Amino acid sequence: MSRKISIPAIVFSILLVSVSANIANAETIPEWVKNNALWYGQGVISETEFLNAIKFLIENDVLIIEGSDMKFSNNVDATVIIPNGNSDIANVGFYLPLNLEIPVGVTVTWVNDDSVPHNIQSQDDSGKVIDIFNSPPLNTGDRFEHTFDEEGVYKYHCSWHPWRVGLITVN
Repeated sequence: MSRKISIPAIVFSILLVSVSANIANAETIPEWVKNNALWYGQGVISETEFLNAIKFLIENDVLIIEGSDMKFSNNVDATVIIPNGNSDIANVGFYLPLNLEIPVGVTVTWVNDDSVPHNIQSQDDSGKVIDIFNSPPLNTGDRFEHTFDEEGVYKYHCSWHPWRVGLITVN
């Protein structure tokens, strides 16, 4: 039976483990860890970016959670924004994020914040459109969702603006 833990509970657990592991010298927590927690709390970075930072710490044994059966929920922020200006080939309006990393079973939502329509078309390695996830035209404010049930790297683009490509990496 897995338990779902909220982001504030994860932050509290990490800080508690960090402080209890070094109670005499809590200021040894790196500034970038403190800044990431602050920026997440202020909404400067997304939940996905914050969780990727925590994942990095755990995978590289910087943060070790011993004797814990803590399980991370698949309820991550899996949103890709199509920013305003994305349709202009000279603009830098790439998908945000350009490469979204998610666990298996997560639903990704694309949101069109551009002033012109877009679509999302899955591609194979040669750039050919394939039938994995393909949206209808998305007008400003429209959303498209797809749940990723298998590991892999999924490429996509907008067929009207093919210079705009993105990746979904499912681990």
